[in-house]
Amino acid sequence: QVHLTESGGGLVQAGGALTLSCVGSGTLYSSAAMGWDRQAPGAERELVATINLNDRTTYDESVKGRFTISRNSARDTVYLQMNDLKTEDTAVYFCVFYDLPGWKPYWGQGTQVTVHS
Repeated sequence: QVHLTESGGGLVQAGGALTLSCVGSGTLYSSAAMGWDRQAPGAERELVATINLNDRTTYDESVKGRFTISRNSARDTVYLQMNDLKTEDTAVYFCVFYDLPGWKPYWGQGTQVTVHS
């Protein structure tokens, strides 16, 4: 079973920064794409950012220009650098690895990010 270990969440003041990390272990063969989701209380889970094998990235409009997703060359760790945090960024953040064959997704257990004014 694939296990994703997340770290870096916590409480931060609005305008501050946090960096989330997620390390994958277990049976991962390709990590064809990696990303981060988030879910705020009472809201649907949404995709925040993705990165593919060519380091091409996508971002939700709400975080564009503030968040940066990256990975290591071994493709077992994904990062989310979050700058200029806003209260609306408060959510549980989940890392996701998409593996081949079939682009099978694996999610971490989530890490809480709380932004206060």
